[in-house]
Formats: sequence, C-alpha cells, structure tokens
Amino acid sequence: MNEHQLLEKAKQGDYNAFMKLIEPHERRLYNLALRITGSKEDAEDVLQDTLLSALEHLHDFRGDAAFGTWLYRIAMHNAFRILRHRRYDTVSFEELVTERVEEEDEPLPHPEFVSEWRDPAEIAEQNELRRILDEAVQNLPENYRAVFLLRDVEGLSTKEVAEILGISEGNVKVRLLRARLKLREILSRHFADPTKQVKRKHL
Repeated sequence: MNEHQLLEKAKQGDYNAFMKLIEPHERRLYNLALRITGSKEDAEDVLQDTLLSALEHLHDFRGDAAFGTWLYRIAMHNAFRILRHRRYDTVSFEELVTERVEEEDEPLPHPEFVSEWRDPAEIAEQNELRRILDEAVQNLPENYRAVFLLRDVEGLSTKEVAEILGISEGNVKVRLLRARLKLREILSRHFADPTKQVKRKHL
C-alpha cells in the first residue's frame, strides 16, 4: 500500500494506516528535535506532539507538499516552541521562518578565526569530538541551525527545506552558507592547527 492509499485510509479513521504512514519518519523527526533542543526528554515531547498534531489535523493536509515535509514543519514548530519556553531570548518559529528581503544581499561575515585543520584522523581520536560537534551546532543562531540541520544533517533538498520553512530557495542557500561559515569558525577554535592560524585584520 503506497503513501497516498495509507493517507486516505488514515483520513477515514484507520489508526493502523496512520501508524504505517508516520513510521518511516519517526526516527528522523526525533533526531531533528534532539539536535534542536539538545534534550532527549524534549525531543520525545516534540515527537509525541508532532504525531498528535498530525493525527488531529490530518484532514487539513491537502498534499501541496510531501507528507514528510508537512511533518517536518510541525516538528520544527514544536521544537522551537519548547526552546521559546525554556529560553526567553530565543526566536519563535514564526520569526525563524520570516524571510527578510535584504537577507540575500547582505555581505557574508568574515570569520574572526580561520586556520588549516589538523589531520582528521588525529581529531577523530578525541573522545570529546561528538560533544564538541553537537555544541557547535547548538551555538548556531536558530535560523541558521534550522537550515543546516534540515539540509546538511537530514539531507533534504533545498526545495524541501524552503517548503518546510516557508522561505525562498535563495534564502535557504544564503542561510546555509552562513551556517557553514559560522560552524567552521566555531570548530576551528577546537580543531585548528594554531601554528597556521590566519586572523582577521581589523582596519
């Protein structure tokens, strides 16, 4: 039974069809929520809230986008709602997906710290690698983190990310580039070879 058939059965109240419909997406939704919130408990709450919301609003899904894209959008909304409740200084999902006209035309930031990285094999031997990587992603601004997680971690296309966040594909590309630059600067402070550091010149 394909996704369209499962969707029709689920809309008719077939709970087993609904469970089969969301099963391929559960693990990825949980992992996305975990990377956004940084908490297993919060990620579990996001997943549960997302599935409940999808079940309650299944009749609102018109198929304008892929079902998985629709689920991602719900999950992103729930994850950033939890962040907003936890930290008063974080942005809301609505602010996150607000597209500023001038954003694509703004100059790219010049990293303060750039250097060649040490041998990756040497870095990989460090027990703290995973923690450092996770913290680096957590330190990205929310709008950049969202695009980075969806595009580079989840492997979604630029078009899919644009649909989930409700912004243009051009804006997705700009935010992704900014996220990669920012992430590289953060990681360079841990992994760079200090003897080959190139610092930004302040005029």
